[in-house]
Amino acid sequence: MKNIKLLSKAFTGCSLSVLLFLTACKKEVSPSSSKVFSVKSNSSKNITKTSAVTYQLQWSDEFNGTSVNTADWNFEIGGGGWGNNEKQYYKAENATVSGGFLVITAKKERVKANNYTSARLNTKAKREFTYGKIEARMKLPMVQGLWPAFWMLGSNISTVGWPACGEIDIMEHINTSQDVLGTAHWNGPNGYVYNSVSKATTPSDFHIYSIEWSATAINWFIDGVLFHSLDITNNVNSTEEFQKPFYILLNLAVGGNLPGQTIDDTKLPASVSVDYVRVYNAI
Repeated sequence: MKNIKLLSKAFTGCSLSVLLFLTACKKEVSPSSSKVFSVKSNSSKNITKTSAVTYQLQWSDEFNGTSVNTADWNFEIGGGGWGNNEKQYYKAENATVSGGFLVITAKKERVKANNYTSARLNTKAKREFTYGKIEARMKLPMVQGLWPAFWMLGSNISTVGWPACGEIDIMEHINTSQDVLGTAHWNGPNGYVYNSVSKATTPSDFHIYSIEWSATAINWFIDGVLFHSLDITNNVNSTEEFQKPFYILLNLAVGGNLPGQTIDDTKLPASVSVDYVRVYNAI
């Protein structure tokens, strides 16, 4: 998933890791200040272990209320393609909380120049994190033209822009594919770079999509099983973007450069269900 309206996305999903180098100039701009939260708990249920690393819960949203908690989440509103030729207009009403789930719904509904609506949420300036385990338990729609994503952007994006801020796509899914994507985007030594891999799963069932992010690597998991790893040790390949605070995004796009512009209107409305989002610190 790409950033906001200023950006364009050139992306091809694949089953093997790829590095794509495009020509661009990296901006040398000081990052803006970030607010990092730390919420500790002594309860044993807040301790998890993956591989050799033990984590403690830092923050979570279990979606146990009746509406989106705006102390943690911002709504992004509008249309215009969002840099990816997307067809939807994002509005707050398409994100609801009920029965312990956040539900983001794409609809065939005209708003302004857009023939579809959906929702996009982020935690910018409210919940921002550097390193840790970031996960969400989600169920995805299997609909031609839909593009759900669980992802992160560097908190200094307003200062340095994209891709200098860095982007971590914890999970993306397109159309009716059985694969999900795990991707990172950044400015490499010669310009824009992305590194991506796809993994077969059953997107219409609930799965836990996660990354474990440290100063040396970003590792992608589905249900605790590693499927991709990116080395960021000592800023190899100019990956210093990933040593700074990031914020979380959840959205459901309709159409766009990645899924294409053919939408199966007969399957709409369709929704992403999110059981929880959790962030852990390594201890």
